[in-house]
Amino acid sequence: MPVAVVTDSTAYLPPELARAHRLTVVPLTVVLNGAEGLEGVETFPEDATRALGGRRVSVSTSRPSPEQFAGTYRKLLDAGADAVVSVHLSAELSGTVEAARLAAAEVGDRVAVVDSRSTGMGLGFPALAAAEAAAGGADLAGVRRATVDAIDRTTIFFYVDTLEFLRRGGRINAAEALFGTALSVKPIMHMPDGAIVLRDKVRTASRGVARLVDLAVEAAGDADVDLAVHHLAAPQRAEQLLAALTDRLGDRLRSSYVTEAGAVVAAHAGPGLACVVVHRRPGPAGQRAEVAGGIRPGEPTAD
Repeated sequence: MPVAVVTDSTAYLPPELARAHRLTVVPLTVVLNGAEGLEGVETFPEDATRALGGRRVSVSTSRPSPEQFAGTYRKLLDAGADAVVSVHLSAELSGTVEAARLAAAEVGDRVAVVDSRSTGMGLGFPALAAAEAAAGGADLAGVRRATVDAIDRTTIFFYVDTLEFLRRGGRINAAEALFGTALSVKPIMHMPDGAIVLRDKVRTASRGVARLVDLAVEAAGDADVDLAVHHLAAPQRAEQLLAALTDRLGDRLRSSYVTEAGAVVAAHAGPGLACVVVHRRPGPAGQRAEVAGGIRPGEPTAD
């Protein structure tokens, strides 16, 4: 493959999909009550769920080091790749992109780093688009363009049972968490321009799932779409979400994936997470869907 594609473990790609597209996945590190492990290699979703259920919880995450990225890039280039495109979770959530850029500066101009402004399959779909462009013979600039284009056509929404875990991890401010707790609301979040922002408030988990379905259908617009559903210790919630979306989208749904969120997202979202990622297929319908969904990066959101 002329251009190799690198991503990180928070893409939560089904393993067989990552292998089929020859993606290189660099893991983040999770520390659960003092025990350190690489996400998806040594630490798994059930480990995070178990730790978060304890009375005394100490959970933290850390980015891969620049040295890890540099070693990965050099290995791929030495193995015959002409260049590397490295696409990662939002810089608003992690220093992973910064570490990758430091490594790219060290390795040279044959490495391009892209901020997905998302996580989960909000990162995974752009990584897949990059791999498909590379497999089609695109050069470094072409693969990077395909990645950025896919980012612009991908939207993420997620429901959490409580804002407390996001507050603890510094992903939202204390005022937002207090607001949600005081009113006993169930928050639905999205990520305009890479930051986690409150999108809607509902009263129950069932209404949360229903609202996720509505928002995803709005984001799809008239486009053919690929979907990903993530959950944490909530498989029935994920199945309900996918079934409703499959019914609503009909033959416009081209592919769908269900995976449990890994330990990094688990540490910050908590058990009960339900997430849907909408990837609009390219073309005129997909372009119209961006407007129909009403969710362009940086736009104000309604409570």
